[in-house]
Amino acid sequence: MFLKMRSILPLLFAVILFSSCSEYQKVLKNEDVKAKYDLAQKYYDEGDFKRAKRLFEQIAPRYVGKPQGERVMFFFADSYFKTKDYYLSGYQFERFIKSYPRSDKIQEASFLGAKSYYELSPAYSLDQTDTDKALAKLQTFINTYPESEFFEEANAMAKELTSKKERKQIEIAKQFNKLGKFNYPILISAITALDNFISDNPGSVYREEALYYRIEAATNLAVNSTENKKQERLEDALSAYNNLFRYFPETRFKKKADELSQKIQKELSVYSSSK
Repeated sequence: MFLKMRSILPLLFAVILFSSCSEYQKVLKNEDVKAKYDLAQKYYDEGDFKRAKRLFEQIAPRYVGKPQGERVMFFFADSYFKTKDYYLSGYQFERFIKSYPRSDKIQEASFLGAKSYYELSPAYSLDQTDTDKALAKLQTFINTYPESEFFEEANAMAKELTSKKERKQIEIAKQFNKLGKFNYPILISAITALDNFISDNPGSVYREEALYYRIEAATNLAVNSTENKKQERLEDALSAYNNLFRYFPETRFKKKADELSQKIQKELSVYSSSK
């Protein structure tokens, strides 16, 4: 009996699946908007967001201005989100927010719209346009809904994206610094990029790193400068060294920074002895 049941179950499952697919195809092809709405809602409630999305896509234009339109548009946008189609979910949530600003779902739609762009944010090394858009939307959400149940998650995502942008900035500055070892004028760009980073990101997790590479870039530039600029640039490098230890007395870069300091002091000693 048990073996017989085991042989019947796959067949039963296949029949149910075929019936479900047949119903979906039938409703998808006909013009009955109510049938599409009911089946889309059924699929959405069951977690079959792919098929729900296809049906909502067909009926959404037909519900514009109707009482059910708000519900259809939210589920339509959320179906895109649930199937990880984040470009379209972001767009559809924006449409929902503009169309139904008084909706009970406006807070959730604002959060999910921002999260859609968060999900689109690429690796730090790539173009950060979507990261900028996500940050703007997350910040708007945080400012508008400080008591929201989604506040902590939104805040965490905003911090993560901010850190990603900071990493891109510091990596660009470090690349300038690296290239400057073979083309010294590029070190000026490295110093400018590092100064801007330090000034613009006082609370960054990369601040210590930026302060150290500022010393490295300034030292290499000074040591390889023409005589009329050398002393001034050496003093600037020494100032950069002091700044690192002012903010990070126990810096992890202590050994390398001290080695650079010794190099700076040795070069500066020439000017001291000539007085």
